[in-house]
Amino acid sequence: MKIKTDVREWWGPPREFTLENPERKVSWLELFYDLVYVIAISRITHHLAAHFSLSSFLEYIYLFTMVYWGWLNGSLYYDLHGSEGLRTRLMTLWQIMIVAALAITLESDPNHLVFNVSITLLIMQFYITYLWWSVGVYDKNHARLSPTWTIPYLISALLIFGTLFLHRAYVLPILYISLLINYLPPFITQKIHGETANSMVMSSSMSERLGLFTIIIFGEVILGIITAVDASEDLSFNTWVKFALATGITFALWWLFFTLVSDRHSKIGLVKSSWLQISYIPTLMALSITGIAFSSFFGTPHAGEHATDHTFLFGCAIAIFLSGIVLMGNFLDYPTFSKRFKIQIRALVIAGALLIFGLVSLDWHITPLIQLILVLSILLLVILGLNYLWYSLQAKGKTNS
Repeated sequence: MKIKTDVREWWGPPREFTLENPERKVSWLELFYDLVYVIAISRITHHLAAHFSLSSFLEYIYLFTMVYWGWLNGSLYYDLHGSEGLRTRLMTLWQIMIVAALAITLESDPNHLVFNVSITLLIMQFYITYLWWSVGVYDKNHARLSPTWTIPYLISALLIFGTLFLHRAYVLPILYISLLINYLPPFITQKIHGETANSMVMSSSMSERLGLFTIIIFGEVILGIITAVDASEDLSFNTWVKFALATGITFALWWLFFTLVSDRHSKIGLVKSSWLQISYIPTLMALSITGIAFSSFFGTPHAGEHATDHTFLFGCAIAIFLSGIVLMGNFLDYPTFSKRFKIQIRALVIAGALLIFGLVSLDWHITPLIQLILVLSILLLVILGLNYLWYSLQAKGKTNS
């Protein structure tokens, strides 16, 4: 009996659902896991830049959202059921291998690209399904919740499997249907287990994971700027000025995101935390696209004949990123902020998004340098406005006290 207990501890079954650890810190294994997923997102985004079209953009949205789904489920599993045992580490390793294989298949021969990617996605789908099913076996407290996740995931897996036998024209619509099903479990759980779902809240460590994932993508944006400058083979004063402006824009976006989103807890309830996690999708997608779109401002070969498209995409991406921050605010808890203050913040950020979108939508006949200056100026005005509102609120609070 003693030997059996030792083996169980060494193998490390999933941590029980009821054993919460409010002091849990993000592990080195989780950081490694995050990095591999961001590499996959980077490959997907660069694939879009090299083959930009409406159809490739629709494929990009699907792949990005699917990769994010894989990362989110793996992260939630680790957060809720991760242990120090061998099982958790092997589970993480296998998922890293799957997403790395997905990144490799993106460079497959065009005649086999769809099939290779579909096979990899199918493996990922079955693997995530197995994760949540196995938790129901090990943890009896989780067993009653497990079917609301595993059944939709299994249905989605069968749909992906079916695409292997369909004409290419029907593959993407079916994949989108399977993707939608993948994001339904929290809402199904709410419907079936309302009281339990209403009491759930996203942990502080999961909030930290989302922030760390975002910061790695910000690093990819900086890498996009460096790659664009390097590819231009022009280190004139004008190029260095544009480099400084592009870096300043990235820093301003970082400032806005981590000021308004980081260190904020999700509102209580499974559905609210799920909507928060979903709202990261367009926000992070826009941030990734911003990184590759910087190439247009340096006249690099990477932009090619689509330079104008990338410039327009750049402004749209920033506008969507800012709008995503506002969207997230609906699912975050700001206990010390007045309702009026939150409305003012949202109005200011949305105004900045609209100004930037208008800047790229209208044909102003301005140079890339001037456009970068204007975008950075708008972002700085938003930041100054937020600071003014914040310190005005602080001063009012001190006056009232």
